[in-house]
Amino acid sequence: MTHWISRRAGVLAAGVGAGMLIPCVAATPAAAAAPTVSCTSGKAGLAAKLQKDITAAMKGRKGTVAIGLLDRGTKTTCTLRGSTAYDSASVVKVTVLATLLWDAAKHNRYLTARESTLAKAMITKSDNSATSTLWKQLGVTKVKGFLTAAGMTQTKPGANGYWGLTRITVRDEQKLLALITAKNSVLSDNSRAYLLKLMGQVVSSQRWGTPAGAPSSVAIHVKNGWLQRSTHGWRVHSVGTFDGAGRDYMITVLTQDNSTMNYGVTTIQNIARAIHKDLVPTTAGTARYTPTTTPKEAFVAVPPNG
Repeated sequence: MTHWISRRAGVLAAGVGAGMLIPCVAATPAAAAAPTVSCTSGKAGLAAKLQKDITAAMKGRKGTVAIGLLDRGTKTTCTLRGSTAYDSASVVKVTVLATLLWDAAKHNRYLTARESTLAKAMITKSDNSATSTLWKQLGVTKVKGFLTAAGMTQTKPGANGYWGLTRITVRDEQKLLALITAKNSVLSDNSRAYLLKLMGQVVSSQRWGTPAGAPSSVAIHVKNGWLQRSTHGWRVHSVGTFDGAGRDYMITVLTQDNSTMNYGVTTIQNIARAIHKDLVPTTAGTARYTPTTTPKEAFVAVPPNG
């Protein structure tokens, strides 16, 4: 019995698929208060259009949604619930890899072959065992060190190996994406290129969320997270960066109080399609990215430090 309980705890620590093994009260999503998206832009009319279209994309959707958008080219930003904290689920894996690269650079070394293998599995396939191994290797002290260096003051690492319960905010996730996509003193150019490379190689069944509706002219880099718990139902998150053809923008959407994983995915993709359409208008017939119709749900049943 003790072993069974510890395995259940491991699923929760992994931050994905937890609800299948943890007793939970059926979530009854409450309609969120009328959300107000705040947008600014250096391009005339764009802020008002984004605010209108993002709000329309959320109309009638239940759950609690937080949004962050930055488009460097037009100096456009949009924010909704920027400082509201959510359980990270697997979105934290980007932070784990960033910490690993930051720490390796501090010691003037490259990643080992073992670390590279774990990192690739963690990001491209959302492998939980690989994440637990790297989280244990780094330790919370190093993770906190990176968060401080990155200015991610609202992010709180999960305790006792429960990396999937790290508390994150849109503000901090946007800070992280900004570091990954532009030269800075925290992450080296090689580290940034490596992060973007892996986020660009995520398996097709996990390339849902913020990439939905992205035009074929931009490259997609994404990491998603999903987790069910007894309170607030499903947390479903997606962070993505998009560049190419003169575009350079990043999107974070965090959600909870979703009745199912797919419900949260749909909410995120409705928002993403509105953003991509407004930021990168295209002519009729231009290809836009359509994620797989059935997102793959990862599953793990090992202790967090196993």
